[in-house]
Amino acid sequence: MSASDVGTRSARAAEDDAIKAKPQAAEPEPISPGIRTLVTICTILATLMQSLDSTIANVALPYMQGTMSASQDEINWVLTSYIVAAAIMTTPTGFLAARFGRTRLFVTAVSGFTVASILCGMADSLPEIVIFRVIQGVFGASLVPLSQSVMYDIYPVEQRGAAMAIWTMGVMVGPICGPILGGWLTENESWRWVFYINVPFGIVTVLGLLAFLKETPHGNVVRLDWIGFGALSLAIGAFQTMLDRGETLDWFASNEIILEAVLAGVGFYIFLVQFFLGRRPFLSPVLFTDRNFVVGITLYFTLGLIMYATLALLAPYLQTLMGYPVVTAGIVLAPRGAGLMLAAMFCGRVIRRVSPRLLVGVGFATGAYALHLMTSWTPDVAETTMIAVGFLQGLSIGFMNIPINIITFATLPATLRTEAAGIYSLMRNLGSAIGISVTGSLLVSNTQVNHALIAGSVTPFNRMLHIGAAARLWNPATAKGIAMLNEEVTRQAQTIAYIDDFKLMLVLAIAVMPLLLLTRSPSSAVGK
Repeated sequence: MSASDVGTRSARAAEDDAIKAKPQAAEPEPISPGIRTLVTICTILATLMQSLDSTIANVALPYMQGTMSASQDEINWVLTSYIVAAAIMTTPTGFLAARFGRTRLFVTAVSGFTVASILCGMADSLPEIVIFRVIQGVFGASLVPLSQSVMYDIYPVEQRGAAMAIWTMGVMVGPICGPILGGWLTENESWRWVFYINVPFGIVTVLGLLAFLKETPHGNVVRLDWIGFGALSLAIGAFQTMLDRGETLDWFASNEIILEAVLAGVGFYIFLVQFFLGRRPFLSPVLFTDRNFVVGITLYFTLGLIMYATLALLAPYLQTLMGYPVVTAGIVLAPRGAGLMLAAMFCGRVIRRVSPRLLVGVGFATGAYALHLMTSWTPDVAETTMIAVGFLQGLSIGFMNIPINIITFATLPATLRTEAAGIYSLMRNLGSAIGISVTGSLLVSNTQVNHALIAGSVTPFNRMLHIGAAARLWNPATAKGIAMLNEEVTRQAQTIAYIDDFKLMLVLAIAVMPLLLLTRSPSSAVGK
């Protein structure tokens, strides 16, 4: 190791020691129960806006696709653009709150999210709605960490557990009500109302925060590694754009895809250089020496990938392949949220007596079983079967959410938990965005491949086309027969492509389960 490296590391260590030596902030001043209740309602509404927006738009995607004249993989940008923007902007939330004040940042975030929601509802083209969804993600990124922070501060220590339970239950209303509300609004009004619905929530929340939430001390000399943050943002943005547009542009046959791949590589390289050599890098290297943390964010990444990718696939599956009305599709998807709530309540009661590793293992096993059932689906699958499988998926997510959080933070010192929380959220958002992009791209490409394979056996010499109903409906001698025959071949090809995506997620769910053996239980981390 060179003398310059030693000097850099020594300076970094000295600066870290100085930060840790600073006195901790005093407990916030108590507030009256009435004001506390009003602030609680505002924070839950803010988080509900964010959680509702993650599911409410899914059932409306086929309608947006028609309005925007977009392909199946292109309309997924409506989901991934929001998730990627939120992923990038989650990590600097602590810096922004310390610099400008938590209440000011909170009000700005809710206001920006509300305005962006209006713009999304007014969009008339795919580029417009993608840009507005990016803006919505930028402002929405800080809603969850800020609301958690506010809830933690306004309640005394002995009431914080119950307060966070109330907050969590409020957040879970979003996944349950999102598909049903989105389906009802789309059917009876327009898909645009899945965004306009945020407006009354946003107005009430902003007025409540301005009236009842005191500002925190701010203007502190807090530094952010802008080079590391910018490089990581460039890498994530370029990589996600490459995934989203790769199938449309024939991947590396396109100069645009090559450019995006180069930008992603350069951004990631600069981030790594700053990460290992910078005095105060954007992400603390010491975090990644903690085995529990590394395994936890890997599990959370996989959970985000499976959870959001499956939901993004099921909405068009129900409406396009199975011909479900949008309201029915929303009702069929809603039991996922009910299963999630039930499992989360159970985990909250037994988490002190049962190993988190066991609960996470049960969650992944349940999710894998649900995906296994989905690999045998056809467009004729019964509605009750889909509801039961969706409920199982919700149970699996509920069994994983809280225990993965406990595993991730069990062995981290308190001084690193705030930064770790930002990375933790970042990994789930990245998993979600990458999962939606990859499965959407595979769906399109596998549909084309399967269509070619099936069409290869559809010839005038195939005797099955000359007998019974097939001869009447799919007569290749008529234009109508050819069109109907091609429609059926496409339907079968899409069904197989969906099954391939479900198999991929099944393999991922099973593959990460052995990582649980590498973690330390919270009890063994006492005194850390």
